[in-house]
Amino acid sequence: MITVTEATATAGALKRLSDEGVSIWLDDLSRKRIESGNLAELVANKNVVGVTTNPSIFQAAIGSGEGYEEQLTDLAVRGVTVDEAVRMMTTADVRAAADVLRGVYDATDGQDGRVSIEVDPRLAHETAATIAEAKQLAWLVDRPNVMIKIPATKAGLPAITEVIGLGISVNVTLIFSLERYREVMDAYLAGLEKAAAKGIDLSTIHSVASFFVSRVDAEIDKRLTVLGSDAALALKGKAALANARLAYEAYEEVFGGERWTALTGAHANRQRPLWASTGVKDPAYKDTLYVDELVAPGTVNTMPEATLNATADHGEITGDTVTGGYAQARADLAAVEALGVSYDEVVRQLEDEGVAKFEVAWNDLLATVTKSLDSKGVDAE
Repeated sequence: MITVTEATATAGALKRLSDEGVSIWLDDLSRKRIESGNLAELVANKNVVGVTTNPSIFQAAIGSGEGYEEQLTDLAVRGVTVDEAVRMMTTADVRAAADVLRGVYDATDGQDGRVSIEVDPRLAHETAATIAEAKQLAWLVDRPNVMIKIPATKAGLPAITEVIGLGISVNVTLIFSLERYREVMDAYLAGLEKAAAKGIDLSTIHSVASFFVSRVDAEIDKRLTVLGSDAALALKGKAALANARLAYEAYEEVFGGERWTALTGAHANRQRPLWASTGVKDPAYKDTLYVDELVAPGTVNTMPEATLNATADHGEITGDTVTGGYAQARADLAAVEALGVSYDEVVRQLEDEGVAKFEVAWNDLLATVTKSLDSKGVDAE
């Protein structure tokens, strides 16, 4: 059993992170985590104030079978389709997690205490279907602290505007490029303007923009390694942080501009940058790299549990590590480009791969659930 003293010590770096204005969200969810009290414990002892999910997370959770047997049996008896079964299970978990975090939501006036659930990744390139799915998910979860995740594809941008315009809070996911990030912020502001025109209370609408980090280093580092020169190798591990820091610069610009100022009078909330994919993929790097080096006020860092624990154990939180680094960030990305590594090509590839990976995970989940339903003597189709 962890003593109060031990809990306080391990939460030291996490508390410092929170004190710097970074909201810590857990990038994981399962029924076992909820029912065992683990999620509530993380909220109480490790400064966790939100939860994000994605198709890969649900595939791992439901694929394990732990905690889902009774519901699977009930769904099989009802003869539901596999798609309906998956949505019933995932929304049940998100609803339960939202209830665990409701106190945080109330205490922060809706800024935190959020739980995100993603639209079907197979709809990533279909605007109308994404809007319909977002509305359905918000209705199914039926909790004020849910956020609907919409990918930042070209088709996703108008969907973000429409869903925000309906008063539904949105977590925009799979953002890799600075250009696309600016388009996401524009889509959010357009949605707020639509909501205002309908008389919706803008103070009830929240949004985060999930800017992916480690995958950028993974791809660019691979290309730098192939080049193999001293200049190339010296740039490894710099591109992702540079990209994220310049995203924060763009955030400061947009949410300090005239268009935003016009919305603040209606009590609109800023769309906070969320650092996603913060688990370090290269063992040569410190495992808290994308936490220690992305500290800035008004941000969210969503961490897998291993990163959360590493930060609690040996994170080095030394204040704002973002806003003073814009010039160096531009220089680092320019140096990568100068070596022939195309930024535009990399971020386009990462977006395509991100959508594809989530679709594969979703299809794997559907296959797993189909097998479970079939094993109970009911045709899942």
